[in-house]
Amino acid sequence: VKSGETAAIVGPSGAGKSTLLALLAGLDEPTSGQVWIGGTELTALDEDGRASIRNQQVGFVFQSFHLLPAFTALENVLLPLELGGTAGATESARKALEQVGLTHRLRHYPRQLSGGEKQRVAIARAFVTRPALLFADEPTGNLDNKTGQHIMDLLFK
Repeated sequence: VKSGETAAIVGPSGAGKSTLLALLAGLDEPTSGQVWIGGTELTALDEDGRASIRNQQVGFVFQSFHLLPAFTALENVLLPLELGGTAGATESARKALEQVGLTHRLRHYPRQLSGGEKQRVAIARAFVTRPALLFADEPTGNLDNKTGQHIMDLLFK
């Protein structure tokens, strides 16, 4: 996939779409073949090397959110920025949550959020670092039609 392009992986439940996304993002290791991101062969790197590439270039919206339960919505979105040493991290995280309509939920913990709100926190976290490559596994699955369309508009900006 070239810069600015979009690709969709479609298929029936259980076909391996989530597994493929995890392989492409360097979250899992393939048993054979190679995975490349931006000229770097992920399959030739150790876990630390893959983590570094993911942190610098990849965003991922997981089907099951993967929010840290002891962190607020704001802290969950702040995490990748702080790991990357990004200046102005708090303001960037606030803006990302504002873009997904969660300004009023910054201090709420995942257990205090609805499924759709958790999904929007996960989406904000995925694109707050402005990754070169964004993987989204059913990004609108828990959202109503209006919010889902808004999120799709953000993802395709």
